[in-house]
Amino acid sequence: MSKLSPPSLATGPAAASADRRADRRWWALPVILTGTFMTILDFFIVNVAIPSAQSDLHASDAQIQFVVAGYGTAYASGLITGGRLGDLYGRRRVFAIGLTAFTASSALCGLAVNADMLVASRVLQGLAAALMFPQVLSIINVTYTGADRPRAFSGFGVALGLASVSGQLIGGLLIAANIFGLGWRTCFLVNVPVGAAALALLPVLVAESRSDQARRLDLAGIAYVVPALLLLLVPLVEGRESGWPAWTWLSLAAAVAVLGLFLRQQALLSRRGGTPLVEPSLFRDRSFTSGLITLLAVYMGMASLMLILALFLQDGLHYSALQSGVAFLPMGVTFFAASKYAGRLTAAFGRRTLTYGAATVIAGEAGLAVTTAAIHGDGKVDLPLFSLFMAVTGAGIGAVAAPLISQILLGVDPQHAGSASGVLSTVQQVAGALGVAILGIIFYGSLGDTGTSSAYGHAFAAGLLWTISLAVVTVVVTARDRWWAAEPGQG
Repeated sequence: MSKLSPPSLATGPAAASADRRADRRWWALPVILTGTFMTILDFFIVNVAIPSAQSDLHASDAQIQFVVAGYGTAYASGLITGGRLGDLYGRRRVFAIGLTAFTASSALCGLAVNADMLVASRVLQGLAAALMFPQVLSIINVTYTGADRPRAFSGFGVALGLASVSGQLIGGLLIAANIFGLGWRTCFLVNVPVGAAALALLPVLVAESRSDQARRLDLAGIAYVVPALLLLLVPLVEGRESGWPAWTWLSLAAAVAVLGLFLRQQALLSRRGGTPLVEPSLFRDRSFTSGLITLLAVYMGMASLMLILALFLQDGLHYSALQSGVAFLPMGVTFFAASKYAGRLTAAFGRRTLTYGAATVIAGEAGLAVTTAAIHGDGKVDLPLFSLFMAVTGAGIGAVAAPLISQILLGVDPQHAGSASGVLSTVQQVAGALGVAILGIIFYGSLGDTGTSSAYGHAFAAGLLWTISLAVVTVVVTARDRWWAAEPGQG
């Protein structure tokens, strides 16, 4: 793992002040990563809370679907704008506004008296997360330099991945504990003390930064990109449940057209010396463009895997939320271990770490597919083998997710950190929605109407073929040096 910079040879007050600044930088990291963890956790923990929330609030299936879709759609549609707002008005300031709004809207979710209030509060949560999340990448990119940067981005990867793989377990534990009889509400209320603590520490530990080149907010760009993302995301989220009616395909076609207009407008604004939401020069950096392809494949695969694992364990094997969470533990443990040592792996193997990690994911998911496809009428899985391959898969995901963002941002000008962060975060969310949409077609198409444990096992194995193909894309892209900019120390 990368080490801290060596202590200064200077002595006296100046040296002590420098040491305090260095210490403050590393204490700042867990504060801003709290925002990352809460944002991603709330994607996954809500799945555990939904059954009891629906019963308690007498919610319809459509309302419950909007509890999930409202958060994700609001979040993804605002990320590019949120990233640029940080460049303009200060990344710490915008992070603080987002964190405050996220904490307050989490409280509203937990105190919801009916389904409509829960849906509205989840949309507010998503908008708040869109302000908060891009600032984390931007702050890391401008705060940490040299060998410290990969270490800081590894921390980001750990927070993001752990929130993904531990959501089931944390939600199951909170509901099982039934603190003060609050049941499912604790899945949202847990954000309140955590967010309040982070807000108290933020002005003390996190330095302010903004872009010197960003001058004004591109309102015309917002008028293009927000509708474009909504036109893209709504059919991806709602399409399978609705049976892919004509409006979903018309919406996707319109999204492509509006995104094209957005990119043209951004290029024209940049040539005129304006401040576009997405800086076109970013896409001239090979690390950035190749990295976006890798990011798309990785997060399509992660979102797909988390979905089919939850469906297989809870609907196929009839595990409770807590049992399902415990089944995720082998993956979570090895993910954490691989992420922790990602800095050392990257120092030893460079970008090949991503290639080797993706190959490990392929091995683990292939083992899971063989194990679950062998389920028969007794509805039991070979648990030791299943846990082993879960552990292998978790190690591979950790080796990819932790260093990936650092590799993508390798050549990005810190002045464009907010723009780059907004694009990366948006691609992550679009990748997740697209991966789940495609995976849903494969999984439910394979499942059929029987609903037996054996059928779920075969559908799970079929879905894994999709996630394995995405890991293969990652191997191919990361193995080709000519698609990436040179790493530090290379020619």
